[in-house]
Order: sequence, then C-alpha cells, then structure tokens
Amino acid sequence: MNRTKVILSVIVCVALAAGCSDAPAESVRDATTSSADAAITSAPAPVGNERGALIEDLPVAETTAVTPHGPVTARKLVYRSTSGLDGSGTEVSGTVFVPPGPAPEGGWPIVTVGHGTTGVTDECAPSQYPDLLGAVGMVTALLERGYVVVASDYQGLGTPGPHPYLEPKSAAYNLIDGVRAARVAVPSTSNRWAALGLSQGGQASWAAAEHAAGYGDGLEFVGAANLSPAADLSHIADDLGGISLTLPQQIFLPMLLAGSEAQHSGLDPANYIRGALADSREILMSCTGPAAERKWDAAVQITRADSLPLTTADTDRMRAWLERIALPQQRTEAPMLVVVGDTDDLILADWTRAAVTKACALGDVVALESRPGEGHADPRATPGAVAWIADRFAGVPAPNTCPGTP
Repeated sequence: MNRTKVILSVIVCVALAAGCSDAPAESVRDATTSSADAAITSAPAPVGNERGALIEDLPVAETTAVTPHGPVTARKLVYRSTSGLDGSGTEVSGTVFVPPGPAPEGGWPIVTVGHGTTGVTDECAPSQYPDLLGAVGMVTALLERGYVVVASDYQGLGTPGPHPYLEPKSAAYNLIDGVRAARVAVPSTSNRWAALGLSQGGQASWAAAEHAAGYGDGLEFVGAANLSPAADLSHIADDLGGISLTLPQQIFLPMLLAGSEAQHSGLDPANYIRGALADSREILMSCTGPAAERKWDAAVQITRADSLPLTTADTDRMRAWLERIALPQQRTEAPMLVVVGDTDDLILADWTRAAVTKACALGDVVALESRPGEGHADPRATPGAVAWIADRFAGVPAPNTCPGTP
C-alpha cells in the first residue's frame, strides 16, 4: 500500500469515526429502513423504574478492555429507553464494564460512553465486537481510573427499528438509561455519573448533559466531556455544492442522509448525492474493518460534482433539518468540557466554537479546549478528558472559559 493510499484510508476511517476495526466482515444490508423495521408497533414510553429496566443481561465472552490491575468484567445488556422522535418506548443494547477489585465506599462512580459513528445498520452495534468498533480505548482509560463504564449502542443499532442517526434526544435518553441499566446489573454502582463522548457520541454526551436534570431524575450528574462533538452541522448546508465540502464531509453525506430518512421523509438522498458518491453509498456506510479497502476504492472516485444539491430548496431543507437537531437546545445543570481539533476537516473547529458560544449565552459552564495539530476524533484528547471527569467526581471546581468568567 503506497503512502497516498495509507493517508486516504486514514481520512476515510476518521471521517466515519468507526475505529477501523479488524472484526470479521458481516453482510451489509440496505441502509434504509427495512419493511420489518417499519412494521414495528410503537411501545408505551417507560416511566419511573421502567427506564433502564433490563431485558437481557448476559456475560461477554471476549473483550479487549484490560487494565494493569486485574481482569475486567463485561456484560451485554438490553434495556428499555425512550425514543426522542415520538416518545415511544424502545429497546437498546450496550455493554457494561466493571473494574477489578472491590467497589469503593459509596459504590463505583459510573461513566456512560457515547461512541463515534459506526454506521446505521444492526451489524454496526459496538457491543457485537470485542473492541467496540474502536471505542474500547475510551472505556479502558475510564476503567483504569476505577469507574464502571457503560457503552450504549444507541437506539436501532443491534435492536429493532431504524437508527435515528444524530437525533439528540434519543441519544441522550439512551446514555442516561444506560446508567440506570448498569446500576441494575452492577448493584455496587453509585448514582453519581458522568458522560464521555466522541464525534456522534460527543453530540450524545452533550445532549445527555442537557437532559440530565429532567430525564435523569434520581441520578447525580457531575458533568460531560464532549470530544469533537457533532453539535451543530447546519453549516454543512452552507458548503453544499462540492466546492467547499472537504472529502471527509462528502464521504459523510450518505450517513447524514440516512439519519434524515430515519427521522422524517423530507429529504430525498437522490437530490444531494449522485455519481460515485451515490453508487458507493452502502460501501461508505459499512462498518466492518475489511470494508476499509472498499471505502478507499470508492473515495478516490468521488468528484466535487457528486455532492451538488439539485435546487436551492433542497439546500434549505437540509439546513432546516440540521438546525432542528443542532445543539445547544437548553441549559445544562452541570459543567461540560468541549474539545476541538484545530485541523478537524469533518466538523470544523469554528462550528463547534460557535455552538459553545451559544451554550455560554444560555448560562452553561463550559471549558473549551482547542488542540493545535489535531484533527477529528483524535485519541490524544482522551487522557485529558478522563482527567477532567475525575476532577468532577472529586468535587474540584470546574474550569469555565465562557466570556465574562473570572
């Protein structure tokens, strides 16, 4: 593999934030909602102790999460949660990890982890893979600090129904109910929790912070660390047309459009992608490691004209949808860390800085960290984020970079 091929393969992996897993390939079904999914009858919304109630609790045979202090216990969970689309009850899968040794006095603190983009079909559920499709690095760093960690797959990944990609309320509810489910599966867990998310998961952890006070009642939330968060992607509509979009953003478009299809029928993918980008849609949305070679072959065929909207009205529809799901949407009751890579060419740093400015205006306590020389979802940001979470559990006053803060 020559140098150009290596570089572009990395770009594709980073753009999809899928971790480039070496897990065995599985068949990739059509990324649109299947007829079986569409026929699912909405269940009543869970209330009270029904939120996070366990449906399944099974031991995990293999995991790459390890610590130098001893073996890690991992369990696969299926639990009840709530759809942010219509408020109906849903089933969500995930994995809970317990560090070695006895629980501390008061119980294990717990961190709910939001994984980066893995795909929109059932085989993209991280709990099906020993390395969580690349998210195991965050999990391991938290386990080494002595936290119970729960990693949700999100609604529709590995469980019935479509995955409402980037719909923030569903993601928030899934992360919060993951904490509840983990506390049932691991009785020695306390009610004190934090969130850590990356890319799509960074949007999920931010959204969980916004809903912690309401939907997360009965739990004590200490803060959320959001790395390269997909907080406000409405700026993509400003750059549609292929002239300003970067290659990672073009590769990202099919996934983004799949999310819109799961949430409403207002956007027709054919009005936004064509040519090699449309022909390679399923390949670009696939989530398993062996597909990386096919992704590269597809990426080199994409031209700037492949992401040109048909009409101005199509651009406006895309912008309106992205604005509806953009963060912030309401004030948080606990502090947040937001980390951006200055060279991020998927979710531009200025987009995230603008979202933080809006959060500050709402009265949020936010520590914004810009990291020179780092791109999208750079793993070098993880240790600092874990240290920030440790300070929140320890009661250290949270830093605040919002304007007007001493």
